[in-house]
Amino acid sequence: MIGTGHIGRFHAQKYAGLAEAALVAVADLNPEAAARVAAECGCHAETDYRKLLGNVDAVSIAVPTTRHFEVARAFLEAGVHALIEKPITSTVDEARILNSIAADKGVVLQVGHLERFNAALVEVSGRELVPLFIESHRLAPFRPRATDVDVVLDLMIHDIDIVLDLVRSPISSIVASGARVLSGTIDIANARIEFENGSVCNLTASRVSAKTERKMRIFADEAYIVVDFHNRGLRVHRLGTREAFPGIPEITNDERRFDQHDALRDQIAAFVDAVRNGSGVKVCGSQGQQALEAALQIAELVRRSALRLGRATRS
Repeated sequence: MIGTGHIGRFHAQKYAGLAEAALVAVADLNPEAAARVAAECGCHAETDYRKLLGNVDAVSIAVPTTRHFEVARAFLEAGVHALIEKPITSTVDEARILNSIAADKGVVLQVGHLERFNAALVEVSGRELVPLFIESHRLAPFRPRATDVDVVLDLMIHDIDIVLDLVRSPISSIVASGARVLSGTIDIANARIEFENGSVCNLTASRVSAKTERKMRIFADEAYIVVDFHNRGLRVHRLGTREAFPGIPEITNDERRFDQHDALRDQIAAFVDAVRNGSGVKVCGSQGQQALEAALQIAELVRRSALRLGRATRS
């Protein structure tokens, strides 16, 4: 486990609990943090991740995004399988290089888009569905620890990845705007994505909200689906076979909750299974690259809109 911060610690705990893998070590530049997580999980602690090269079969990487490329490249070139927290890298070129190395070395490269393992979304993804319109809101209170990247790469990229997987059509156009509020980077953003197959998506992400909300509303032919990622809930509304009134079809409602589901455990178990047994990767490096490319396009459009807004305000 490379990186023992907020997310890395949870990764280490899940690996320590898996029967299919042995957690060899954790590495972090902060020796106290590394030692603390190592003691919790019963493994070795290092401050230099390079000392683990040649001693592990696979790694999870949860360092700051700006260091993803450096760390992942070292392990992939050594033939080590890697799970990288989202976003895959800081730039598309870096992502492209990592994907090329992984292909050349024949190793697993998985990207930690955790919401793909949310039980409510898994249920939706297993259905035959052609989305016509998707609306998502990913809202969170302000937390200083995540401000090394803007809200698009911090929060919105989850929904970008999900939408790309659901729609499965090339993007034809993007319109986006946003603003800085409490940090030095963009804190709130909205994007409208249109796809070549006619699907439309409207995404809103904020890390300066008074409440936490992570919902996606999917409108498809004869169906309206609400995925509540935060509460692990799913509501499906469909046209029924009977009539509610003469000439008006009934609408059926199906609501479910997945209270005991552990998405992070499932994500890590899927990675280990891919390494051990060659099973398919749910979020491969190329999908991480596609999500990053769209996110960076949106982030650039948002920055331009914020600059225009700033100039207009000053004038």
